[in-house]
Amino acid sequence: MSLIEWDDKYSVGVAAVDHEHRELIGLVNEAHNRLMRPGGEEAVMDFLGEIFARISAHFALEEQIMRARNYDQYDTHKADHERLLEEIRDMMDDYEDGESFSEELLAQQLQAWFAGHFRSHDAWLHRRLD
Repeated sequence: MSLIEWDDKYSVGVAAVDHEHRELIGLVNEAHNRLMRPGGEEAVMDFLGEIFARISAHFALEEQIMRARNYDQYDTHKADHERLLEEIRDMMDDYEDGESFSEELLAQQLQAWFAGHFRSHDAWLHRRLD
């Protein structure tokens, strides 16, 4: 079962960014499916680390495009990127420290963030770059 389904409304109209969005959704779905299986909690740090690294790289590409095009909402968009990365870092820290960690909560946060970010910040970016 997929956590996040690709929808064309998530497209920003930049092939490299859209390709990475699809790959990130695939990675998040794969991580979610594995974490929901019995014994999946053993892979939590690996998946969180991979998700963090891939999302960071994607954000760097997107931010480079925004800077190159003098995107007027760059600061707000970047702040939303930083918020997600901080949430993932917090989850990683909690897991390493043995504090409460919930795969369900991770899934909910990623789903809400991706859907919200794609529909708001990335949709706005798409309209401005067209």
